[in-house]
Amino acid sequence: MSTEGLNRALYGSKLTAYAIMRRTTYLLTLLSIGLLIYAHGIVQKPETIQKLFYAIDAILSVFVIIYLLRILYTFERKKFLRRTWFEGMLMGIILINQISTYGLHVPVVYNFFESIDIPLSVELYRVVVSMFMLVLLVIELLETRVHLKTLQFKPTITFLFSFLFLIIIGAALLMMPKMITTPGSMRFIDALFMATSASCVTGLAVVDPGTYFTFSGQVVLLMLVQLGGLGILTFATFFVSLMKQGIGIKQHVAMYEIMESDSLFSTKNLLRKLVVMTFSIEAIGAFIIFFTWGPSAEFDSLGSKIFFSVFHAVSAFCNAGLSLYPEGLYTEPVRFAYVMQLTVACLIIFGGIGFPTILDVLSPKAMRMRMNAPWKNWKLLSRITIYTSASLIALGTIGFFLLEYFNTLAHLNFVEAMITAFFQAVTTRTAGFNTVDISALTVPTLLMFIFLMFIGASPGSTGGGIKTTTFTIILLSVWTTIRGKRNVEMGNRTIPHSVSYKAFSIFTFAAIINIFFLFILTITDSQFDIFRLAFEQVSAFATVGLSTGITAGLSDTGKGVIILSMFIGRVGTLTLALALSTRAMTTAYKFPETHVPVG
Repeated sequence: MSTEGLNRALYGSKLTAYAIMRRTTYLLTLLSIGLLIYAHGIVQKPETIQKLFYAIDAILSVFVIIYLLRILYTFERKKFLRRTWFEGMLMGIILINQISTYGLHVPVVYNFFESIDIPLSVELYRVVVSMFMLVLLVIELLETRVHLKTLQFKPTITFLFSFLFLIIIGAALLMMPKMITTPGSMRFIDALFMATSASCVTGLAVVDPGTYFTFSGQVVLLMLVQLGGLGILTFATFFVSLMKQGIGIKQHVAMYEIMESDSLFSTKNLLRKLVVMTFSIEAIGAFIIFFTWGPSAEFDSLGSKIFFSVFHAVSAFCNAGLSLYPEGLYTEPVRFAYVMQLTVACLIIFGGIGFPTILDVLSPKAMRMRMNAPWKNWKLLSRITIYTSASLIALGTIGFFLLEYFNTLAHLNFVEAMITAFFQAVTTRTAGFNTVDISALTVPTLLMFIFLMFIGASPGSTGGGIKTTTFTIILLSVWTTIRGKRNVEMGNRTIPHSVSYKAFSIFTFAAIINIFFLFILTITDSQFDIFRLAFEQVSAFATVGLSTGITAGLSDTGKGVIILSMFIGRVGTLTLALALSTRAMTTAYKFPETHVPVG
């Protein structure tokens, strides 16, 4: 039968077949996710777990059959295969593994990962496939007209709810018995704290992730850090653009506002480059970290070493600061692994300068363009973020070196002391790793850290704080006022007054929130002095994760304050204010001017 004849024969049953396949996919995706959570989070008996895995493998086989039927019922099959290449590749791996495992009794996936000593390889494979199908399910639901009509939220509100959803799901997963190494389950407030810290890429911890959580719990933390670092909406929209013909104007507008890209039309391309570049940088970082742990660092297996490398690379690039070592990178085996520390510092810098800057300066296309036209300068945003970040890192490095030379750096030689000072200057920019004992630092050093943490990273990055551009605009506005000039100018450009207003608004909101939360902490946790509480509060708000060691000792109310602070710091004070506020009906009027004395 010809292709045209086949299409004619299938045409009458196409709509019915698609409806059945869609409903089956919905049901089986939710069932597979539920079975995976039940198997990894609750069930203890090996025989019961094995039966659950058989059921999950059967569901994966149905996914392959549904994909083949979709190819059959698609009239333009080559175009369909090109559009769904990633899904097709995944279904191919499933098909090969199912045939080899249950037909030939040679588990290909298991044997491959066992050869490189990666634990729980088959379970991870099932989790990846099920999560992929869950993403497709969410995309299908969001694209139906019914859901589009019921979810008419502003982009800012959608952004807020995406993080709330991620935190709640993460907390629920971490509370499961098999997520921790001790009997029982994690307390809700502690699970919520760790889920918020990971999702908001902060790094503050009330438990030691390396010893308290099982491997499954550590994988959940890693997923929360990755999804929280880029934003769950970024991933969802990326998969929409990857799996479908394109994204609509509403998605363009939402991602334009959230990612602060230059133009509406550049958002889709920026999004794809963003995700690809993120995974590329993290992969390169993990590869270098793998070979630079140092001879004294010991691992249970090759798979454990790979996981440690990937975990710290993702945590560094996402500016999370979570480590699987009890004292972070200050732990004895890795305290003197300086090449690894420099690699982590570079990942932190890349994650903190912002994706628009990375693409403008470091993308292959941008570098080729500047080789052909060397006179062409970076964009103004790139110049602000790079010059401001470099200045703050230099200030932090020199300041830390001078202030701590006879304290925490006393036992190091000059080169080691400079690397340590540089690392701490970088990590205060919202990363949270430490290679010194933070509780042993002098008061002037901690004050400098609070200043650097409050400023934070750059727009469009994985970091927090008020952002480098906000800090720069405020300084320029103050300088303009002092000089008596009318307009704020930078790089032969005039900065609109609305931008200055926005910068001062962000600074004001941030200052008020930190002071208010600090006031509450002095009431709920009066056993700690106000300076240590202030350091903890600013670290949480700026999503840094550095602590003087009081996090685990906070009261439940104090932990709640820090949780709220981490959330507000991650989504942004202005984003929160815009989401909760109502816009003015009109601005097409102006009252008479009057002068009010200030200062």
